[in-house]
Amino acid sequence: MSSARLRHAVRAIVLDADDRILLCGHSVTESAATVVWAAPGGGIEPAEEPLAALRRELSEEIGLTVEAEPPHIWHQEVHAPGHAPGFDGVVNDFYLVRTTSFTPRGALTDQQLAAENITAFRWWRLPDISGYRGADLFAPRDLAALLQALITDGIPRRPVLLGL
Repeated sequence: MSSARLRHAVRAIVLDADDRILLCGHSVTESAATVVWAAPGGGIEPAEEPLAALRRELSEEIGLTVEAEPPHIWHQEVHAPGHAPGFDGVVNDFYLVRTTSFTPRGALTDQQLAAENITAFRWWRLPDISGYRGADLFAPRDLAALLQALITDGIPRRPVLLGL
């Protein structure tokens, strides 16, 4: 049995009434030349329940309060040393949160967001993701196809297993 140290995290697929997804831009190099657009969320603290972590992260990062229990839609395991500093990989559990459109502003200051490498927030339309040809990346890499399936087919009966 492997003793890999994996960082457990929760993320929210935040969709508005027009099926736009809210993503956080993470600068992954000091030059900020590469931005990875990912769902808001973050690490689960020791002894913290996943949904409590999700609620905390959404409040901190984007200022969204989640009352209901959102459906668990995707599960991702990435075993890659260096993917998360100090860990051998990550486990991300994604939940679907439907909301009205809003301007993201959480409890964290700009400096605290920058310490987490978050440099921007943006609402994306599916065609803008699937047609994107710039240098930025999306996480997971097949976000456009996953989002298309979610919008078309609805909430999966069990969480869909994801790759990178």
